Amino acid sequence: MARGRIIKALSGFYYVENENGIFQCRGRGNFRLRKISPLVGDWVDFEAENRTDGYIMEMEDRKNELVRPPIANVDQAILVFSVEKPSFNPVLLDRFLVHIEANKIEPIICLSKIDLTSEKSEKSLNQYKKIYQNLNYEVLETSIYMEETLKKLEPFLNGTISVLAGQSGVGKSSLLNALNPKLDIETDEISKSLGRGKHTTRHVELIPLEAGGYVADTPGFSSLDFQGIDQYDLAHYFPEMLERLNDCKFRMCTHVNEPSCAVKDSVANGEIATHRYEHYLEFLDEIKSQKRRY
Repeated sequence: MARGRIIKALSGFYYVENENGIFQCRGRGNFRLRKISPLVGDWVDFEAENRTDGYIMEMEDRKNELVRPPIANVDQAILVFSVEKPSFNPVLLDRFLVHIEANKIEPIICLSKIDLTSEKSEKSLNQYKKIYQNLNYEVLETSIYMEETLKKLEPFLNGTISVLAGQSGVGKSSLLNALNPKLDIETDEISKSLGRGKHTTRHVELIPLEAGGYVADTPGFSSLDFQGIDQYDLAHYFPEMLERLNDCKFRMCTHVNEPSCAVKDSVANGEIATHRYEHYLEFLDEIKSQKRRY
């Protein structure tokens, strides 16, 4: 039996790569009964008589996994957010960060299309950059038309399994094409009426980089729910709140109405950014609403 990693999943087939090449495989017949769903990024044992007729027999344990995008064993997430067309979206960024933190994946914030930055938006963008950098998040600025910005991103991609994620239309596929012109990934223009892009990426695939490592181009999406995240755990995925949890009076503090709350005190004195706390409250309410529905 051979060992390899799934690099693409499409139409019921799994494309498994090892030192001998890429093999097209199906899942073992009892996977469905065992409720096993292979994901891109999984390490598997497989049998194949030829390159197009293989079967995945067993899957190795995952170190992590994401539901949307569906991918496993990720080292880091490159969260791509454009400064314009579509406009920078801090609430969606914080949604992504919560999910990435919950899955113990290293996040890197990539601000794309910086060549479109206006004088009006630059001041606001710099304020956001400072807030996230103070939280020890890596924040990179890129433009497919500015080669020097792409070179700053390359060292983070080499030798790693990275997922490239973000709202539709922010330029993920264009960014990959700029990093490796041989890829020629389909891109599309922004809808002027809706201010968002079309979903040009229709499946998850690990794309090899010339200098080593892989990056996953993933289908674009504009919302994330919080299934699987408990209301009492949410604050753990905001680093600035996590470091203050032990200073709250109540162990199960939700940082809303409780007295002697270290998080609320830090918001009041400016140590925690107001927009981050507001997003926390929004997400908390959403989690509570989901719980009530079930």
